Amino acid sequence: MKRKIGLVTAAAAVTLLIVYLAETRNGYFDSKVYYGAIQYWFRGDGGMVYDWLRPGTPYGFTYPPFAGLVMAPMAFLPFGLVVVVAIVATVLTTALLTWWFAGPLIRRRGWPVWFAYALAVCLAISFEPVRETITFGQVNTLLLTLVAGDLLLGLSRGRKWAGVGIGLATAIKLTPGIFIVYLLVTRRWRAAATASGTAAGATLLAAAIFPDESREFWTSALWDTNRVGVLSFLSNQSERGFLARLPIPQVESRVWIVCVLLTLAFWAWRVARVPDDIMGGLALTGIVGCLVSPVTWIHHCVWLLPAIVRCVDAGLAGTGRRPLHPGPLYLGVAAYLLMTSRLTWLWEKRPRPPLELIGGNLYVWFSLALLIWTPIGTRRSADVHEPDKILT
Repeated sequence: MKRKIGLVTAAAAVTLLIVYLAETRNGYFDSKVYYGAIQYWFRGDGGMVYDWLRPGTPYGFTYPPFAGLVMAPMAFLPFGLVVVVAIVATVLTTALLTWWFAGPLIRRRGWPVWFAYALAVCLAISFEPVRETITFGQVNTLLLTLVAGDLLLGLSRGRKWAGVGIGLATAIKLTPGIFIVYLLVTRRWRAAATASGTAAGATLLAAAIFPDESREFWTSALWDTNRVGVLSFLSNQSERGFLARLPIPQVESRVWIVCVLLTLAFWAWRVARVPDDIMGGLALTGIVGCLVSPVTWIHHCVWLLPAIVRCVDAGLAGTGRRPLHPGPLYLGVAAYLLMTSRLTWLWEKRPRPPLELIGGNLYVWFSLALLIWTPIGTRRSADVHEPDKILT
């Protein structure tokens, strides 16, 4: 027992150090953008939230007005408290997601639950997209929790409210809308209607309260890519970011459209074949959302966590010491280690072609590999993650 406590303490200390080092780089940058925009909107001279830009930068509020409505308490709280709330919320949602995703593996392997779970939470928080979410002050794990809870606790159990979480996440930030497409592809008509209705209702509510801001967002701010940064920046690990870093400016947008269509077609083919594997659908849809979005910063890649856990889970299926299915296990472990290592950032300021094509796009390559090889719909993937065995 003392040894286990010592290992958990050491893992927690290393995790805190890793997060601290990330904070010194990022300094809650995104939270400062949210805070400044909301303060300006509610307590300024009557300007719109999309008018405000962080001084000295082109960065402003990029979310729909409903997200601003949700963040309205920022207008009346000190920034330090906003940061504390954001950190606590990210850590708690990460812990909950870890239980949902890794809990079945821990119980099946017969590991001491408290010990294995504590180490798994440390690993999850150390994962670069999660620690970047913490230190940028982002909302990624909150959105993932809304979607994952909706699918694993609502859809898989036939709840009438299934789709509400996806709809709310979509109204806050448009990219989770890919999960509405997932519901349509897998013929979950009721859940798709619920998700679409929830997203539309929340959007219309915000439009009724803030008509000018809604008009500005849907007609202008949404399409202004300068507000979110340069597409070719290394942190943009989407297919669009990958292509933007290539010397093909004349055909880049057309090639991107072709890549998006092919990626979506392959994803739809995989998930449509096994509609009952909801955890697998969550994993693959999270991946495809990162790939096809025009901008997928590294901290957005928390959506890859379900696929990584699924690969490890499937690889360790069985009760013996040796993995039954080493391929998925190796893929999951390699994806986690290389994405956590910050190896990609070696190419941020010192391009080294042709290795830059690989190293500078590690998240893109692993996202594609996970999309292709994450096990879904097989006996092993069904056995290792039965939704009715996920504790709530």
